[in-house]
Amino acid sequence: MGQILIRQLDDEIIDIVKKRAAANKRSMEAEARAIIESSALGTEMKLSGSAKRSILDFVGIAPSNRTTAEIVAEIRALRDEWD
Repeated sequence: MGQILIRQLDDEIIDIVKKRAAANKRSMEAEARAIIESSALGTEMKLSGSAKRSILDFVGIAPSNRTTAEIVAEIRALRDEWD
């Protein structure tokens, strides 16, 4: 896998990514990776060799009747199964 170095990020952006990382219980690097992957893939479905899936694999691109809390709980349960 490749690496990327991003220079001259505004401090406000770094703070936002740090807060998102904390909220998602992952490192800032993992959060930045997720943001880039999500942006680059758009609405495409993704399944990597390690069987980790993008959020779109779980919630789809169509609206559902599930609440955010229900979706998050389902994702966490599936994540725990993979570990």
